Amino acid sequence: MTGLAIIQKLMTLKRLASKSMNQPYRTIPLTPLRNIIAARMTEAKQGIPHYRVSMDIEVDALLALRQQINADNTNSKLSVNDFIIKACANALMEHPALNCQFIGNEIHQYEHADISVVIAVEGGLSTPVVRCVDQKNLEEIAEEVKTLAKRASAGQLKMREITGGTFSISNLGMYGVDQFDAIINPPQCAILAVGAAKLQPVIKGDTVTKAQVMRVSLSLDHRVIDGATGAQFLSTFVGLLQNPAQLLSE
Repeated sequence: MTGLAIIQKLMTLKRLASKSMNQPYRTIPLTPLRNIIAARMTEAKQGIPHYRVSMDIEVDALLALRQQINADNTNSKLSVNDFIIKACANALMEHPALNCQFIGNEIHQYEHADISVVIAVEGGLSTPVVRCVDQKNLEEIAEEVKTLAKRASAGQLKMREITGGTFSISNLGMYGVDQFDAIINPPQCAILAVGAAKLQPVIKGDTVTKAQVMRVSLSLDHRVIDGATGAQFLSTFVGLLQNPAQLLSE
């Protein structure tokens, strides 16, 4: 088929598609926020060579510890996401190659974990940054995340509060999502996608038992982070959440 014939066929298909969609519709202009999201996600998807590693986490011990802490503390309640944020920060301190930004032809590797938490807001997403998570305890993280989420929903965050993160977390577990792949937020080089914890059969030795299992998927920039490095980080992260008492030492 010649080039002209291909063009003519495409134009015919376009006309047919237009006729088949001859029904009422409304036009929704892109908001400034949606325009920014569209531009940044297109840039990230087209320009960053993504690859992903995934692991399952047994979170029974984590859920039990959280329940115990929340029962003893009436002032501040911890979420599972607070533990995830803290575990990421601790793992980043052990594997600093992921705690970085790729800017120009340089890798900027940072001393502290400034974690962007992806939050759904009206008309799009916001990514407030919790600074120096590696130096904060769970209660401090919980309070800061609540404050940032409230201000994000009200559209009150300042630019300095949503930029400069070194790593991102996107959690859709509260919606019952099993697993998903997140797009890296440039100039960061990694983002963790968190699914829901669900009761599943688990084989341990010759025994089949049951456990609450949560799947996480880590998206990485292959220009900066190799597969083994990403896998080592994820293994450390999983170990922390499966032994969550380690997260109380700060």
